[in-house]
Amino acid sequence: MRIGRYPVRWHIVLLALWTAGWFVIAERHGAVSWHYLRTGQRLLFEQMPGGGLALYANHPELQIGPVSFAVAGLFAPFPAELGEKLADAFMSGLGLYMLVLVGRAAADHNRGTGLNHRRLQQRVLIAGAAFIPMWVEVAVRFAHLDDVLALFFTTLAVRALVRGNATAVGFMLALAVDSKPWAVGFLPLLLALDRPARTRSAAWVLALVAAAWLPFYLTHLDTLAAARFTIPNQPASALRWFGVNDPATPWWDRPAQMALGVTLGALAVRRGRWPAVVLLAADARIALDPSVYTYYNASVLLGTLIWDSIGQRRLVPWVSWIALIALYGSALLVPSDATRGLIRLAFVAGSAAYVLLWPQRSPRGRRPRRREEARPAEERPHPERRRTLAPEQ
Repeated sequence: MRIGRYPVRWHIVLLALWTAGWFVIAERHGAVSWHYLRTGQRLLFEQMPGGGLALYANHPELQIGPVSFAVAGLFAPFPAELGEKLADAFMSGLGLYMLVLVGRAAADHNRGTGLNHRRLQQRVLIAGAAFIPMWVEVAVRFAHLDDVLALFFTTLAVRALVRGNATAVGFMLALAVDSKPWAVGFLPLLLALDRPARTRSAAWVLALVAAAWLPFYLTHLDTLAAARFTIPNQPASALRWFGVNDPATPWWDRPAQMALGVTLGALAVRRGRWPAVVLLAADARIALDPSVYTYYNASVLLGTLIWDSIGQRRLVPWVSWIALIALYGSALLVPSDATRGLIRLAFVAGSAAYVLLWPQRSPRGRRPRRREEARPAEERPHPERRRTLAPEQ
């Protein structure tokens, strides 16, 4: 199929129709949290009292990055209801584009290994069918633009990583953190770059994150209070199975989430399994978060999509479907709070153990990198045929 001069893959057409169907279902009761984005955008950019650089000091409940408020401003000129629906459609479209990006990243990552592209398209189709319901949950039903952007920029970082563009990796990971702070858990993707490229990429992350957040902290020290904002510890939280029965978020919880996600991601890269980084960071989040909102599952399903498409070569991406059934299915069908928490914890433990410990075969045709492949991408003779990735083990 073609639209004008551009080819259209059959699996993308099917996924687009699947996305449209879920969009129609979710839009009826959608945009639950869009008002947070509208409020924060107005406070930050319209010089309202208590806003500007004092935004986070006065409104610690707005756990949303400044980049997300800037993007939300694109919909501000429209009437409120129309702007909300345009934002929902925009975020849904990003999810579909992310499927294209992951598919292309998988094709590039396995170039020269005898990859069957039709089987890859089938794998992306099946994994994408599991991803889309959870994506529509975060993008349409809850309209969490901050989570959407964090995951979108992370997907762009994965694409740049496969292509060997270290600068873009750092740039996109920084935008992810500037959209939603919990995206810090995705930073171990930097470790999949060779040392010189890694340093340059990390410098971009530090510079852009500092540029986005430091003005708030330097002008209003009370901004630090936003990091201590708490939410209720719900009965279905996996935290309950660790004996944490505090009524609200424990003081150590958020740092522990980030530390666990970064540690597991770094271990995955060390074991030559960098496509597991996003899944492991998402696992850490849902294992230690006191809340159990279903939109959290979108980060898990993106992680399983990347793993099923890039990290392994089985035709059936069963990790994605296990995630959908275990996390979303249990939320809909299991009445017991304690049982739902146990299912979440079991999924986290099982999926982390699988991607870290299950024996993996290197794709045939994968060769050790030559010396010139260790140079930065822009200095190589054919950058589209080279990678700065650490070799798989």
